Amino acid sequence: MADDSALSGNQKRKMRSASRLYAVQALFQMEHSGQTTESVRIEFLNHRFGADYDGTKYEEGDADLFAKIVDDAVNHQAQIDQLTDRALVAKWPLGRIDPTLRALFRAAVAEFLETATPPKVIIVEYVDVAGAFFPGGKEPKFVNAVLDHIAHEVRADEF
Repeated sequence: MADDSALSGNQKRKMRSASRLYAVQALFQMEHSGQTTESVRIEFLNHRFGADYDGTKYEEGDADLFAKIVDDAVNHQAQIDQLTDRALVAKWPLGRIDPTLRALFRAAVAEFLETATPPKVIIVEYVDVAGAFFPGGKEPKFVNAVLDHIAHEVRADEF
């Protein structure tokens, strides 16, 4: 990985965005495979960050942000899931929504709770992640609405 001081602001943003996408993938994978946080972290750092598969170059990520999001999502999962359940309509409890969206909400809400990143930045980033997983679908708008509701609950002083 390049020396952080040598990276441009744009490259750092791309790395943070990639880390958020990778965190959602890792949380999804952990839920379905039962892998530990440590084993998933090692796999992603060694085989996804900056990897080249069949001519497709994966973005390099910010390893520290990736680890923080995954760890915080796991460590605060009960609180995160309660916040997410309250933001969802009664007919769609967290257990009924798409597992990719569940992982996305866990990653995003972990950032709301445990980072100083402005809520609007977090929302935009995870709406973009939703768009990557569900191109052309309604999910990005759904993600925007749910995350906006949660952000107003947990970080109301920043709006």
